[in-house]
Amino acid sequence: MRIARSILPAALVAAGLGGAATAETLRPAPGEALQAVVERAHDGDTIEFPAGEHRGTLRIDRRLMLAGLPGARLDGGGAGSVITVLVPDVTIRDLTITGSGRDLAAMDSAIFLTRTAHRALVENNHIENNLFGVYVHGAAGSRLTGNVVIGLRAVRRNETGNGVTVWNAPDVIISGNTFRYGRDGIFSIATRKDRFIGNRFEQVRYAFHYMYTNDSEVSGNVSANNLGAYAIMFSDRITIRDNISDRDQEFGLLLNSANYSSIVGNRVVGGRLGAAAAAREEAPREERGMLPRTAAVAPGRQHGPEKCVFIYSANLNRFGENWFERCDIGIHFTAGSERNEITGNAFIGNRNQVKYVGTRFLDWSKDGRGNYWSDNPAFDLDGDGIADTAYRPNDLFDRVLWTAPAAKVLIASPAVQVLRWAQAQFPALYPGGVIDRHPLMAPPPRPPAAGNPQ
Repeated sequence: MRIARSILPAALVAAGLGGAATAETLRPAPGEALQAVVERAHDGDTIEFPAGEHRGTLRIDRRLMLAGLPGARLDGGGAGSVITVLVPDVTIRDLTITGSGRDLAAMDSAIFLTRTAHRALVENNHIENNLFGVYVHGAAGSRLTGNVVIGLRAVRRNETGNGVTVWNAPDVIISGNTFRYGRDGIFSIATRKDRFIGNRFEQVRYAFHYMYTNDSEVSGNVSANNLGAYAIMFSDRITIRDNISDRDQEFGLLLNSANYSSIVGNRVVGGRLGAAAAAREEAPREERGMLPRTAAVAPGRQHGPEKCVFIYSANLNRFGENWFERCDIGIHFTAGSERNEITGNAFIGNRNQVKYVGTRFLDWSKDGRGNYWSDNPAFDLDGDGIADTAYRPNDLFDRVLWTAPAAKVLIASPAVQVLRWAQAQFPALYPGGVIDRHPLMAPPPRPPAAGNPQ
């Protein structure tokens, strides 16, 4: 027994403390191939890259930290992925990484985390001019934080990759990163239980693109001047909270076959382009790194999402305390979406507050509380904060305009005004649609404004 007690502490020291004591910091020798530095390293070592350009690719097959001193730059030379990680618990930080290959099928990336690279930490890197920025290919539990990811420019968007792609990698956290150019900022597919927090997206197709992703969180992100902001498709039980869409072109929130989700405290807002942003819009595609828009935006012209929210075949979702402002359409609601709760939201200055093409009556209020509508000329005689009459965002003539836009020339005619007055007096004339029986007299607290995207 005495022998066993004396051997155990010695073994623990040898296995644990001894391993930590022998960790080393290695640097590439002049002219040494980058992979050769990995081959002479051991688990727990740090490879430190001094300032300057280091050419070549790396395959990390042992638990290492890759760290760059100020000015350190890894250039993959345009072939394959620059860094491929094969083992768990690898850290990559403080590096500029560029020069991946251009093979979409091979998923060439600045950093490729394989399905055995669990719990990788990628932080404070500048990742630029790669096909994909970071590809999380099954690396569960990984963390990406504080990186700047700038995609390819002067190419067609379908010839480039995403800032980050997450495939079948649960428990991933992506936070505090900045994404510019390329296809989608974050593309998440066939995964679950991931968190995307506090990121910023500019000049991409979609800030977020979800496909078959469940039980995840998207919170505190800013999308500015992109084609679309938050595209949630074929995904369930998503928390979308406290995000901002600032002057995105087509939509702020898109839910397509997305169910059981909570959409709370978000802000989608249009506005006017400043001179710098308008110049980007008018620049040739090669200069702005994106496809031409169907309609150019002149300096100072009104610019905002075509739709603040597009709900298509999405069911049992809750929308609350959101702010939808200055879009062509506040909410486009279609394709048999059922049992969605839409209460406590603010619809401010949208050209059309709601576009609903069904014939059923939908009540967008619950427990005596509806939404705020900026165009609702309501009274509140009892002072309870709820309007005394119901609000209907659409009427029969709206349906005519949706099917025959040329009818807009009649919108100010006396006949149309009489028709609208008659519907207000005789609600049975309404052809179905959205009704808010308890509209709010004041909007909910306004979510914080987006920062200047220019």
